[in-house]
Amino acid sequence: MKVAFLDRDGTLLWEPPVTERIDSLAELRLLPNVPESLAALQAHGYALVIVSNQDGLGGPSYPRSIFDTVQAEFLRRLAEKNISISEVFVCPHVLADDCPCRKPRTGLVEEYVRCEQVDLAHSLMIGDRQSDAEFADNLGVRFIRMETNWRFPRFASLKRKTTETDISLLLNIDGSGVTEISTGIGFFDHMLDLLARHALFDLSLRVDGDLSVDEHHTVEDAGLALGKALADAIRDRQGLERYGFLLPMDESLVETALDLSGRSCLVFQGSFRRRYVGTMPTELVPHFFEAFGQALRCGLHITIRRGKNDHHKIEAIFKSVGRCLRQALRNCPHESGVPSTKGVLL
Repeated sequence: MKVAFLDRDGTLLWEPPVTERIDSLAELRLLPNVPESLAALQAHGYALVIVSNQDGLGGPSYPRSIFDTVQAEFLRRLAEKNISISEVFVCPHVLADDCPCRKPRTGLVEEYVRCEQVDLAHSLMIGDRQSDAEFADNLGVRFIRMETNWRFPRFASLKRKTTETDISLLLNIDGSGVTEISTGIGFFDHMLDLLARHALFDLSLRVDGDLSVDEHHTVEDAGLALGKALADAIRDRQGLERYGFLLPMDESLVETALDLSGRSCLVFQGSFRRRYVGTMPTELVPHFFEAFGQALRCGLHITIRRGKNDHHKIEAIFKSVGRCLRQALRNCPHESGVPSTKGVLL
């Protein structure tokens, strides 16, 4: 079983900046993107487990009844959206108690991890403090950091099965470029890794395709899946920069422009001398981006300005698209709504 361990205050819930404690229902606020992203994690097979330090809980200054009232309402709101929290682990001690259960120590969850046979290699911890990062390191799981009281990382998951391909995908837009990619086409894996790293996505992607027939279905369906996951993760596209604008790769130069317009359009200018790079047909490079842009609903212009080495040209393409996505998907501090005079991106 794989688990998403979750910090609570400042990560899932707004944390009052002075008291750093939620003392009433009036202070209970879910942070942006929490229900949608928890649903995506749950859909991808993660058990959701809250691990929280609550200083002095049960003492005279922090009665247990206050915490229980807030927690019950929080879980009720999640349940309304069909989100189930498997376990809640709370340390009531203060730092001076030097207890074994306070994060970053792992005493709270050790029995759970052992009894439930948690797959630590494929589990993760999401939090906003250094203690959360150290907890993840001590437990041996991947750590995903977010800023206190900002936006929960934008996740999307997707399973797509046809007679030609079987795809499983988990995407975190607000990541650091950590990837696990397996499509059966080595060069394609390398290009997708470059795209994710330059976009700063965390991407887990597995494609089992009918490679005995052709590489076409694997590449096309991977593009559709990645584009669809991105569209799901940004949802109504509010607060985005929207546009992304370039990339040299040795002797090659590729220009890429991107618009998260809600409308699909690909303009691809350039050619390749080789039929294959590795085991990937070069004719499938523009086809991948056509499928990707169709599912993401974006305008994408890719121009190969110059280049001799086809490997370098393709690498420049994937890197430049990644860089454009990094820019376009950033949250714009000056844009609270949809970045369009129409008020909608469709």
